[in-house]
Amino acid sequence: MKEISWGFIGCGEVTEKKSGPAFNEVPGSHIEAVMSRSERRARSYAERHHVRKWYTDAQKLIDDPTVNAIYIATPPSSHATFAIMAMRAGKPVYVEKPLAASYMDCVRINRISEETGIPCFVAYYRRYLPYFQRVKKILQNGTIGEVINVQVRFSVPPRDIDLQKGDAQPWRLRPDISGGGYFYDLAPHQIDLLQDYFGIITRAHGYPANRARLYQAEDTISACFFFESGITGSGSWCFVGHRSAEEDRIEIIGTKGTLSFSVFNYDPIQLVTSEGKTSINVPNPSYVQLPIIRAVIEDLQGYGHCDCTSISATPTNWVLDRILWKN
Repeated sequence: MKEISWGFIGCGEVTEKKSGPAFNEVPGSHIEAVMSRSERRARSYAERHHVRKWYTDAQKLIDDPTVNAIYIATPPSSHATFAIMAMRAGKPVYVEKPLAASYMDCVRINRISEETGIPCFVAYYRRYLPYFQRVKKILQNGTIGEVINVQVRFSVPPRDIDLQKGDAQPWRLRPDISGGGYFYDLAPHQIDLLQDYFGIITRAHGYPANRARLYQAEDTISACFFFESGITGSGSWCFVGHRSAEEDRIEIIGTKGTLSFSVFNYDPIQLVTSEGKTSINVPNPSYVQLPIIRAVIEDLQGYGHCDCTSISATPTNWVLDRILWKN
């Protein structure tokens, strides 16, 4: 597959800046068509981004003979359906995270990928960003010694839109669509990174609660987990906290020091050892998904490799479901 002609299923916010433009930045790749259930949105996206075709039916986009790869940028509840449709049509898939709205849907995707031999990649793009690659390098160099413990701390105040009711409420707050509120939307990035650094999590227990009762999904979660490497970890997520408690931090404790970094704010990486404290600034590209999209395209073209597959992404859904008591 030399020229990758992408068809987008979904053309919402994430495709505007984080991912969409990157597909045209990589040699041998271009956006051929886009699809949205809203004719206005599909037409507008195609016109603004100079895309030749637009659809309001996902099957018609998948069946388009000029499209040979599919990018799925819809809410998680539809990921499995569209991914399976595309793979059965013989077309590779790149799907937004999390892979699906449940661990069992991930298993279905993997089964079809294996049966068809068609790859499915997942947009855990932080693995490929320079910021998180630097964190990984520090860990691999043994700068903080043997890792003993990992702590995730995340707290944000509610947004004005969280107060909306009914259809006006963000889809991320509706568990039937998102899989489990803001936790299912944001925590996957944190958990995926940690499993990339330390191996898969084999045990996880959670204590989810709905404290503010602004919406159906859990808004406060505490958890503990155990990696196959023997490292223990814990996490605390609060999506309705006071502004004074706002925090985005992962701290890794080692025998020779500590390493801490943010996942969403890209604050300077903090390294503390017996030699003192060091702050490390690492810039990221304008289109944050560009590095992983390049890896996916080069993999499909046959001269590169992308390890962010549906198989590697599935353990994250298992952990999420365990913490939320979904399995």
